[in-house]
Amino acid sequence: MRSIRIEQYGGPEVLLRREVPVPEPRPDEVLIKVAYAGINFMDVHTREGKYAHSSTYPVRLPCTLGMEGAGVIMGAGDAVNSHMQGERVAWCISWGSYAEYSVVPATKVAKLPDALSFEQAAAAMFPGCTAHYLVHDAGRLRAGMSCLIHAASGGIGQILIQLCKRLGVKVFATTSSDAKAHIARGLGADHVMMYEGFADVVRKMTSGKGVDVVFDPLGLATLRGSLRATRTRGLIVNYGAVSGAVRDLDPLELGEAGSLFLTRPRLADHMADAATVQRRADDIFAALLDGTLTIPISGTYTLDSVEQAHAALEERQQIGKAVLKIG
Repeated sequence: MRSIRIEQYGGPEVLLRREVPVPEPRPDEVLIKVAYAGINFMDVHTREGKYAHSSTYPVRLPCTLGMEGAGVIMGAGDAVNSHMQGERVAWCISWGSYAEYSVVPATKVAKLPDALSFEQAAAAMFPGCTAHYLVHDAGRLRAGMSCLIHAASGGIGQILIQLCKRLGVKVFATTSSDAKAHIARGLGADHVMMYEGFADVVRKMTSGKGVDVVFDPLGLATLRGSLRATRTRGLIVNYGAVSGAVRDLDPLELGEAGSLFLTRPRLADHMADAATVQRRADDIFAALLDGTLTIPISGTYTLDSVEQAHAALEERQQIGKAVLKIG
């Protein structure tokens, strides 16, 4: 079968097209014929070696890239009784979707409703489940609360806005351009601003109090501003470090900023069993089908153009989710 693999870490030049045998599922895995694979920053980070020593995401060289996809189950290991051949499914945080076939632990697989396309499912599984746990589990948001969403026009940021507004949460949002601000407003964000001076703007708009929760995927460029934008005993959810890691934060700063709570969660810990995976996926799929959630697909690539897909993602050339058409 065709696949995209890496044997060393680096830039797009380390992506290798390889013919490899169709993998055999272990007792607790299913074999899936991949229709579409999602393209994510985690794929780029895997290629660059950022998970080389991770225990949460233990992907190691050599490996087939792609940690999200959708397709049809073609076989299953002896211990699997929750899925059957011919079932339409989607999954995330299991590597190997940049290939014609992938083996995935059965506990990470979610069944798809017939009305949802493979393309939309592959685009939705990772960012949708991420936004779902951030809002419902990490942030524990409810009607009447307020939040600040950084990178609001990004793939996860767009979903966060929509999920928060469905709950009746007041949304403040940051972006880096007028065009991106227009997207955030169109999705329902109440107040949209540029990054420069955002903490002062939020404080002013909240009568000096700050927001209940901040969702911060950027890290170095925004985290200390996020502390200032958060109310006393509020929560900062740092779920990424796109602008760089913060390596010098003294816990005393949290106290000085108002006895704040800071968490750095990961999706894997919020997708720990099959029931949770299916519950999160069902919520996202239902919202897509009833029109209360949109996840735009900004680009469709193939295994022959995967370098362009990674370059576009790294250069922020697209707003929305890109996918690889495999099958």
